[in-house]
Amino acid sequence: MRSFTRHTDLPDDARGASAAIGNFDGVHLGHLAVIGLAREAATRLGAPLGVVTFDPHPREFFRPDTPAFRLMTPGAKAHRLDKIGVDLLFSLPFDAALSQLSAVAFARDVVAQGLGLAHVVVGADFCFGKGRLGTADDLVRFGAELGFGVTVADLQSFETGDPVSSTRIRAALSAGRPRDAAAMLGHWHRIEGPVLHGEKRGRTLGYPTANMSLDGLHPPAFGVYAVLVDVLEGPHRGSYHGVASLGVRPMFGVNTANLETFLFDFGGDLYGAPVSVALVDFLRPEMTFDGVDGLIAQMDRDSTRAREILAAL
Repeated sequence: MRSFTRHTDLPDDARGASAAIGNFDGVHLGHLAVIGLAREAATRLGAPLGVVTFDPHPREFFRPDTPAFRLMTPGAKAHRLDKIGVDLLFSLPFDAALSQLSAVAFARDVVAQGLGLAHVVVGADFCFGKGRLGTADDLVRFGAELGFGVTVADLQSFETGDPVSSTRIRAALSAGRPRDAAAMLGHWHRIEGPVLHGEKRGRTLGYPTANMSLDGLHPPAFGVYAVLVDVLEGPHRGSYHGVASLGVRPMFGVNTANLETFLFDFGGDLYGAPVSVALVDFLRPEMTFDGVDGLIAQMDRDSTRAREILAAL
């Protein structure tokens, strides 16, 4: 996948794509439906498959003090889009200039002239342009005038009949229901990033962990999870089973929330390596113990339970 952070001065072979447009936070089933329609148009037109998204998320731009809500980092999103076969990713900077474009100016200057898209696919609830005044129907009309095709995708529904949405996925994660989140995502919810140096307390307990930041991400329920771990690069690249603690470690004072993952049957050094941790099952909430021995005994039980769950996948 080739990535661009602009909509101007693109090489000729990056123009003429069939592209899905949206924020695609989580790349859930609704997003996959939109991208799937863009793929069908790309095949029909003999064009590359593209995705147009925005960074920062418009909500972060307009409300910078809002609590962290992203399901994935921009890097994790790019990784997921590459994995599903997207050819071109246009991650456009959402800044003051872009936010002030009218709907027709966005369609003309960004979609038609800048990116040179041959076809566009958006969800039925897509809004664009200054004040979010442009609708999917407006985009269909602008496309007819400016020379690009438009497909409007129906919203996807979950088993309850409710539309699949990032909001509902965040609610499932906050409630400690990662399998419900996965059912709406179409894949496990993953936290990706480099392994950071921590306090190295885990190794003294017999449980050395790979520590990762949650900065900027919506925090799932604090507690212990059975996890699948992909080491994405380096000498230990591969897939592993593990158990992870997500939270503030109440046994050890006041701390910033992070993710600490113990990989089963692993003895390597992962510092600095990019890692992707999939939350499979919520085992228990965060707890405090009378002493270290009680903590270790509970970690032993957590590991045994996580191994059982992951072996059954």
